[in-house]
Amino acid sequence: MRLTITGYSTALFATWYLIEELGVLFDAGDGLTSVLLQKSRKINHVFISHADRDHLTGLLQLNQLNARDGWPVIYYPRDSSSFPAMEAFLKRFDAHTAGIRWQPVGPGDEIWLNDHLVVVPVRNEHVTTEERIIRSLSYKVMEVKQKVKPEIAALPPEEIRSIIMARGKANTTIEVRNTILGYSGDTPVIDLQRWDNTDILIHEATFLGSEDDIKVVPYKNKHSRLEEVLAMVSTMNVKQLILGHFSSRYSAEQIDDAICEGCKKYNIDIPVHRILPGATAWNILHALPVNAACLT
Repeated sequence: MRLTITGYSTALFATWYLIEELGVLFDAGDGLTSVLLQKSRKINHVFISHADRDHLTGLLQLNQLNARDGWPVIYYPRDSSSFPAMEAFLKRFDAHTAGIRWQPVGPGDEIWLNDHLVVVPVRNEHVTTEERIIRSLSYKVMEVKQKVKPEIAALPPEEIRSIIMARGKANTTIEVRNTILGYSGDTPVIDLQRWDNTDILIHEATFLGSEDDIKVVPYKNKHSRLEEVLAMVSTMNVKQLILGHFSSRYSAEQIDDAICEGCKKYNIDIPVHRILPGATAWNILHALPVNAACLT
């Protein structure tokens, strides 16, 4: 499935990604409607990763412009009390947005966009909580298909059709899920296989430095380093990578050089795209991958 992905992602300031064909927005940082203009009206489903303000303040204007009965639906980590508070405030501040649906979600839930696409929330470790408490999420968009069971798949087509007619689809097919898009939200790299077999992975890479270069503050939320993201991707089957959420302390040259060095170090030859601090990236997958030149 070809996807048109536009986004803005600068650590501390704002993050959002629009997937046009799906009518899906991942996170809703400040300024999204002033950039997207009429494109923002395509948004039916908003998946918020966590309650940091740079990931949700754009909801105020999005809801004001886009509210209609039952839409959009805003999905958020089920144990984050910020969202019910925001919902109550917005219903008072902009009464016409009362029809918008706010839906708490967590691991084990499935949000069906249509008959063959489902979004699955995944717990991440951006916010340190007990295992049962969900305050930060990643998301997977999965394409769901029914395929003929292996034991009859090699038979002639006419025979397969006859068997399906006789036994019914429930007894002759199996469900197959393919992750067409993964969105990390803000999170450190914990599970090296979480994104295996993902067509397009959008992952944060806040810091360029080594672990020793990053000041650890116990009460603050956790993020990823570029090198650990690239190291993770090198062990998995990922077809395309989009990197974002870089700190504004880094220049475009520093970011691109670090990506090139990392791709060489870990032998990454898939297309790697990035969103530079302070810049909106339109139709990201249509642009030349940042590692195209450095790998030649």
